Order: sequence, then C-alpha cells, then structure tokens
Amino acid sequence: MLSENSLTHPPFTLIVRNKEKVSYSLKKIMVALKNKQIGVKKPFREVIDVSWGDPHRGGVKPLTFVRQVLAACLYPQLMNGEKLPVDVRQRAQKLLDGCAGWSVGSYSATGGLPEIVQRVSEFISRRDGGVPSNPENIFLCCGSQWALTRILNVLVNAEAPFPTGVLTPAPCYSTTPLSIEGLGGVVIPYYLSEERGWELQVEELHRALESCKGACHPIALYVINPGNPAGQVQSRKSMQEVIRFASEKRLFLLADEVYQGCVYGETEFVSYKRVLSEMGPPLSDTVELASFHSASKGFMGECGLRGGYVELVNLDPAVKKYIYTLFCADSSPPVLGQIALDLMTNPPQPGDPSYLLYYQVRSRSTVVKNVKKACEVINSLQGFSCQAVEGGAFAFPRIHLPAKAIQKAKEAGMQPDTFYCLRLLEEAGVLASPGSDYGQEEGTFHIRFCILLPHDVLGELLQRLSDFHTQFMKDFS
Repeated sequence: MLSENSLTHPPFTLIVRNKEKVSYSLKKIMVALKNKQIGVKKPFREVIDVSWGDPHRGGVKPLTFVRQVLAACLYPQLMNGEKLPVDVRQRAQKLLDGCAGWSVGSYSATGGLPEIVQRVSEFISRRDGGVPSNPENIFLCCGSQWALTRILNVLVNAEAPFPTGVLTPAPCYSTTPLSIEGLGGVVIPYYLSEERGWELQVEELHRALESCKGACHPIALYVINPGNPAGQVQSRKSMQEVIRFASEKRLFLLADEVYQGCVYGETEFVSYKRVLSEMGPPLSDTVELASFHSASKGFMGECGLRGGYVELVNLDPAVKKYIYTLFCADSSPPVLGQIALDLMTNPPQPGDPSYLLYYQVRSRSTVVKNVKKACEVINSLQGFSCQAVEGGAFAFPRIHLPAKAIQKAKEAGMQPDTFYCLRLLEEAGVLASPGSDYGQEEGTFHIRFCILLPHDVLGELLQRLSDFHTQFMKDFS
C-alpha cells in the first residue's frame, strides 16, 4: 500500500536516464532504407505505413460530429448560422461556457475542465453498470501514456538501494518498458500465452515474480486490455485472478484500457474497476488501481489532439494529493484534447440530428471485416500464424523464418524480424513493426501492423505482404 512516507521524488521531477539504451528498430529501418535506396526506382508508388496505431494516418476519415464541434469551438462565429446541426451548436456552446473567456485558448484547471471531468465520471459509471465514480479521483491529461509515466514516477524509487520492479506483459507496447527503465525501474516481463490466444495466465505471473527475487523490489503490475500489440481481450475470470494476485503480492495495479471501444470477438470488454468492485470487500476496498483511457485510440483516432484520463481507486489521500501536485507541473491538459475526450464519452444520442451519421461512420462492421480478412490472408501464407484478433488496433502474427534468413540478419547485425521488416519496406513499400520491439519468447519472431484502415487500403497492404512474403520464402529456403 502506498503511503505518504513512500513518496520519494520531488513533486516536479520526472527522472529520465539511460537514454543510450533506447533504440528503435523502425528508426534503424528508415535510416538503412535512406542510405541504401536514394534514387532507386521502386515497384510501388507510395509507402503504406502501418507501424503506428494512427487511423487517420492510414486514411480513416475523422468523425464528422467531432470535427464540427471542434470547428465551432475554435471559431464560434460558425454557430451564428444554420450550416451546422443544432446538436453540434448546442454542444459547442456548452463546452465554451466552461472555458475561461469563452475560448479554447485559455488554461483550464490542472485536472481538466470541471464540467468535462464530471461527464467523464458519469461515462465511467454508465460503462461499469452503475459502479460509482468520483470526479475527484479523475485527472484529465494529454494522453494516457503521459499519465501512466507520471504514476510510474510516483511508484518507482530510483534512489533506493534496491531497484523498483514493475511486472510488464510481453509482448508489450514499447513505450511503457522504456518509461520504466528511464525512471530507474526494472521491467519484470511476464509472457502472454500465444498458443492460448495471448492469454494472461496467473501461473506466469507467479513465475515472473519468483524470477526477480533478489534483483528488485516489485511494486506494480501493468496490464493492457485489450492488448497492444497482441489483440487479446481478457475474460472476467482472468481479471479476477489477476486482482487476487495483485492483492496477495501487495502490488499496485495499472490497467491500460485505451482500446476498450475496439472489441471484435465474443469476449466483451469489462473494466478492471468494475470487476474489482463486483468482487466486493476486502478486495474492492484495498487493491490500489489506476486505469487509463484515451481519445487518441480506437474509433476516435484523434492521436494529435492528445486527450486522455486516469482514474485512481483506493489510493491514500496523501498520495492522491501528491499525484495532483505532480500533474500541476504542466499547468493544464490541452483543451482541444479535453473536448475530444468529452465527445468520445458523450456521443450523439438517438433523436439527435447527428446520431445517424455518427453511428454509420463509427460502425465496427468495417473493422470486423478487416480483422477477419487479415487473419485469413496471413494464416494462408507459408510460415505465418496469427491468433484471433479480439480487440485493439493491431495484428501481431508470428513468422517462422528460414534458417538462411536468420543467418543473413545476424550478419547484418539485426534481429531477424527487423531484417524481415526492412526487406518488406524496401521491396513492397509496407512499413510494419518488428516483434522484437515489443518483447517476445526467445526464438520466436513476429511483425505488428495496424488494422484500423479503410478496407481498400488493407486489401492493398495484404496483397503486397502476400507477394513479398512468397518471394522472400523462396529466396531464403
């Protein structure tokens, strides 16, 4: 349990170190391509970049309702006529009423505009079947990763003689392990079971915890649900086991739930807060939890607006006050990001003029088709195997590379899947991410690519990947 006495960092300090350890395979790929291929004619007209979870970059159009409200907030004169739907004008006016000087250019409160914080709290309670949500436990921020890093800054004691450890999934979105190490902490990897659909197994958590004995002091458990990059969605039973484990081992639970709106399989998304609440005392009163969500991910895809939130559960009031002070270091989160978050958590309702268009565009049917098509095509290719993608923004297939390709990669000083991704970019114009960037079982190789794409773009991507892969396997067999 965190207490005021366990807080060791000055409130305005974000510790960053060991920057020389930070290496990005994608950067290496781009540099290698630039050095080797200047002026060389390619068999493709443009690169398809699916290395990011950035739907707009991939060609997905922004939601009309969101952009109309943002436009009206930025240029209020648009509300004078009737070019914008009435619900858009009403929402923009309501949002501007909460801004100082009736302008989105003004600072907001450090934790976010109070009216938006209140509506986010109401969204959480609706999502969780009526479980209460206190606005005082919610902080708006410039993206979920920003908030996660600040919470890690509270948890990780870089000055202690014994380093702080954080249990982290493998595979895992690469920024989080880098943040932990940058703060002076130790990443304790626990491996998701690929053979069982990237399932999080509590037995693996016990193994990971046992493996770090004598090396660090474990203080937190980080989970990603739905998964990034693996695309799994946790079952309620699995989440209950994780919560019991966190309670037994006195670990702070960090729940990254930014893809909760992107679920395509049979397992529905349930938040860790809801499961914890429904388990009842003493767990519901004692397990410390921070859960994160964002307007940058999923169907909103407003990556550039930087809007997210963190909700804190069961924290000591002194610790919560300290976190608030830490958040104060950046004055206030971007107001446009806060507005995007408000629109995500409170979309048009039946009867509103914008309702039909909003839900036609937001329809998950295109993504479900993309998921099905991607898995079918990938699993039809020699040497590829892809687990079902239940949620999130990515496919993360395993690739069984020929021995000659692995040897060639070693000669080039690269990880084998980085070598594969470089060739894929050079020869097919597809920029994907190598699995070695995310952590994977020894001797296994993967690639990651975004599936939140227009259907025709995904079709072109899969055709290029298929043609390249067939030739690659011939060349190195």
